Amino acid sequence: MGAAAAVGGVVLLSALTAASPAAAAPSSSPARAVAAAEKCEEGKVAYLPATPTALTRLGANRAWQLATGRGVLVAVVDSGVAERNGHFPDGVLVGGRSFAGGSPRADERAHGTAVAGIIAARPVQRSGVVGLARDARILPVKVVPDEQREEDGEVGVAALAQGIRYASEQGAAVINVSLSTTTDDPRLRSAVRFATAKGALVVASAGNRLTAEDRADGPRYPAAYPEAVAVSATDANDAVTDDSVHGQHVDLVAPGRDVLTAWGAWGDCYLSQEGASTSYATAYVSAAAALVAQRFPTDGPAQWKHRLEVTAARDRRDARTDTAGWGLVQPVEALTAVLDDRVAGPLAPGAKPRPTETPGSQRVAVRPVADPLVGDRRQVVWVGVAAGAAVLGLALVRLMRRRPTA
Repeated sequence: MGAAAAVGGVVLLSALTAASPAAAAPSSSPARAVAAAEKCEEGKVAYLPATPTALTRLGANRAWQLATGRGVLVAVVDSGVAERNGHFPDGVLVGGRSFAGGSPRADERAHGTAVAGIIAARPVQRSGVVGLARDARILPVKVVPDEQREEDGEVGVAALAQGIRYASEQGAAVINVSLSTTTDDPRLRSAVRFATAKGALVVASAGNRLTAEDRADGPRYPAAYPEAVAVSATDANDAVTDDSVHGQHVDLVAPGRDVLTAWGAWGDCYLSQEGASTSYATAYVSAAAALVAQRFPTDGPAQWKHRLEVTAARDRRDARTDTAGWGLVQPVEALTAVLDDRVAGPLAPGAKPRPTETPGSQRVAVRPVADPLVGDRRQVVWVGVAAGAAVLGLALVRLMRRRPTA
């Protein structure tokens, strides 16, 4: 199986896809492109010493002073996770199950392994790759078959729903689903609600335009369910690109281009160099959720979701957009913010809607007001009248005295 075949779009339904890594694809840096092309080779274990740029942009070193994901189980519902990759030593992968044939600890498509590496890769000598939630554990749940088959359309949706349910039953606090479909399938809806009730936060891809048959903007599932976090991807400049599907379902964005992570059973690789992938952005948000779950273990999925959204970086604190949702995830702020109903942004779970003022002029009612000095003013008027009359009388008297007599 060549590299191109290994990373092709995984179509489970007509619109259910796993965003595809672009292994060894050209990048803006010729030197790095050559290095990637030489090292991203199946069967050849190689590691890259660079630090993933997303870790720097997301403030990983500061976040790790507060939480590392220790004690948190993150399910990767995907194509499996390759346990032979050195970034997953004994104890990192916990249990696992396949709903699509094959082993959950093998990954012929290399997609689930890349996602798991972003979340919880352990350090390896000569490699700069490490997960954002570097001490979290991974539950591999395979719902993507090793090879595409005609019958995968129906099996894919059923497997995805079963995988989400299974992950929550195994105690996963965060369930990463780097998959999407335009179909609001009742099995998926039920599975997400079931997982939420079990205490798990589902973090899912908002959709990749370039790997989908339907490239129109609009809701993608399971991301669009209200309990889930829908994630779109940003480029190297933290701008959301048209590679991501936009819509009212988008909640957050995260880095999804030029991603350095674990690759299959063969070490490291730069992925998604041609365009931004929501698969990898979803993984970064899942990792941030794992950090939040460690620091606030009793809050539960609804509160974790709110904390991630309200602390995200955005232009207007009181508004979301269909492109970036509530903004770029900020792990450090999510771990440190003191939240109450006065914080601008999405409403906290159970909070009452904030009152809004209607813009524009309003009529002002004018009522007669009693003059508190009216009595004094009347007295002054009468005194003035009396004084005037006296003066007039005196003048008349003087005039009469001066008149000559006949």
